[in-house]
Amino acid sequence: MQIPLMLHRHFNRLVLGLISTGFCGLLWANSGPNNPPKISQQGAPKTVLIVGDSLSAEYGLARGSGWAQLMSQQATQEALQFNLVNASISGDTTSGGVSRLPSLLKQHQPHVLVIELGGNDALRGLSLQMTQNNLMAMATEGRKAGAKVLVVAMQVPPNYGSNYRQQMDAVYVKVSKETGSQLNTHFLKGVADDPDPLKWFQADRIHPNEAAQSLMMKNIWPQIKKLLQNF
Repeated sequence: MQIPLMLHRHFNRLVLGLISTGFCGLLWANSGPNNPPKISQQGAPKTVLIVGDSLSAEYGLARGSGWAQLMSQQATQEALQFNLVNASISGDTTSGGVSRLPSLLKQHQPHVLVIELGGNDALRGLSLQMTQNNLMAMATEGRKAGAKVLVVAMQVPPNYGSNYRQQMDAVYVKVSKETGSQLNTHFLKGVADDPDPLKWFQADRIHPNEAAQSLMMKNIWPQIKKLLQNF
């Protein structure tokens, strides 16, 4: 028996209505409290992971007054949001950093990795070759994980001599070139090179004071900002 055309159209509308209602019901059921709807991550904030020592861990400072937190505030003012993960530990060396990094990369999956280590290696008289190997391994690991890497060169005190300082500088340059990482050589510009050591440093003359944090932030923020914008 042949179904009239009008019934055909009515039947099709009924079926489509049932399918649509059922499909919407399925979506509603799957997006309840236990199954929230998936949200696109395309516009989600990027993550910046800092693996450093006391210079980034707010040693001797009030919580929230370090350069990393000031950078986060600066980003908010510039309408550039990112998630900050500051995994810095006072007294840490490159050996500590290289051992901690794999789990940090897996946990936080950063878009930008900032490596601020090496100063304590020098203070402890550790091998420059070991420092270089550790920094190389960290930068390589970060790049493999999909992060853009910024290596921050550490400045040693003048009493170490110009020869040691040149060798230390060469370590960071080599790590940057061989791993394709960005290099910051002026993190402590205006701080460590000030003729008055008490102006920007705490009583130990090693750790920058609270007043110096803004300078340090301004010395590094442009590079991190560019890495975030170009990701």
